[in-house]
Amino acid sequence: MSVSVMLFTSDLRVHDQPALAAAVREADEVVPLFVRDPGIHRAGFDAPNRRAFLADCLASLDDGLRGRGGRLVVRSGDVVSAVGRIVTETGARSVHLAAGVSGYAAGRERALEAALAPLGCALRVHDGVVTALPPGGVTPANRDHFAVFTPYFRRWAAAGIRPVVTAPRRIAVPDVAGEPLPARAEVTGVSPGLATGGEEEGRRRVKSWLARTGSGVDAYEERHDDLAGDATSRLSPHLHFGSLSAAELVRRAGDRGGAGAEAFVRQLAWRDFHHQVLAARPDAARADYRTRGDRWRDDEKEISAWREGRTGCPVVDAGMRQLRHEGWMHNRARLLTASYLAKTLYADWRTGAAHFLSLLVDGDLANNQLNWQWVAGTGTDTRPNRILNPLAQARRFDPDGSYVRRWVPELASVPGAAVHDPAPDDRARLGYPAPLVDLGEARDRFGRARGLDT
Repeated sequence: MSVSVMLFTSDLRVHDQPALAAAVREADEVVPLFVRDPGIHRAGFDAPNRRAFLADCLASLDDGLRGRGGRLVVRSGDVVSAVGRIVTETGARSVHLAAGVSGYAAGRERALEAALAPLGCALRVHDGVVTALPPGGVTPANRDHFAVFTPYFRRWAAAGIRPVVTAPRRIAVPDVAGEPLPARAEVTGVSPGLATGGEEEGRRRVKSWLARTGSGVDAYEERHDDLAGDATSRLSPHLHFGSLSAAELVRRAGDRGGAGAEAFVRQLAWRDFHHQVLAARPDAARADYRTRGDRWRDDEKEISAWREGRTGCPVVDAGMRQLRHEGWMHNRARLLTASYLAKTLYADWRTGAAHFLSLLVDGDLANNQLNWQWVAGTGTDTRPNRILNPLAQARRFDPDGSYVRRWVPELASVPGAAVHDPAPDDRARLGYPAPLVDLGEARDRFGRARGLDT
């Protein structure tokens, strides 16, 4: 009996899973393998929220495999060593793996290829599993990646997305030992409002969101910035873990047509854009993509207040408290809280990115780090010195203050839009802090730091 190994990483699903389908086609039996990698822990990337969501995803993946006659095999330890042991135990002649974009993923692929070759086993790396369009699928003339989104999006849209791959009907697994699946209940420090993970939940959420009227994909263009309306898809955690396929989601949303679907597909293209940037420039996970010569301020008191949602700027505090409670934050709030830290407080974007990664269930290097760089003006933004005024943004995207009152309950009695800038007497009476900084003075300070004529 021929055997192949399907090594799952950020692609925890059976539907539209090209790597799994290829492994099933190639061999009589397949080992669906997930390795609990201590390197992820050492790098600080297995934050409690993501570890809990991962446990849901692995349980759902195991269910999906068992429904097809298979099961998920879990091992712990160094990935290369664990895969090598499985290959030796089963005589597997191929290992299938979704292509990654980080420096860590690229190193893992090189190490696997080198370790498997002496065992007579081939490594087959599959593009277009984690993203809708593979990094490098489109490139500008004489460059290895696009640095500006709009021309990238034109080429991305013209390139076309691969067809959806049918889930295998039957998966035979050889007799190989595995560990018990991890469980969410084993994880401590999880945000109380963390969503449920897994392919079954992700597909249920997609179906509901695509069918919903008034707040689903059809209304996305008009409502996706509405902070209180919560009209985004909330599918980003499933895309991060691969419990949903980005390519399938592009096709399903695109098939609906209309302005809302087009706006949503554009956001999926932004995700691919950031992945192709990181694939070409892995050091952008920690270094400025375009340095501005910043000499960031390191005021720990201000940074702590930002982390705790006690800046005295209600819409910023609301976003930071939502992040702590749910392990997720509305996209507009992410922009506002990031701009406040990097531009208003003029603190290093890496400080904010690290805090987000400690809590965000959908936090990954490509989207988190490069969005932070975009906001900080060190990334791909063509207007690197723009500053989002949190008061103006709050009045626009939370006009009656419902979002703020939900997440900053001490201000619940402040009516309407007044909640965005409470009077000093109201702040003192309600136990809400005064603003950390004057917004006008902070803008001038940033302008001087960047050498602008303010």
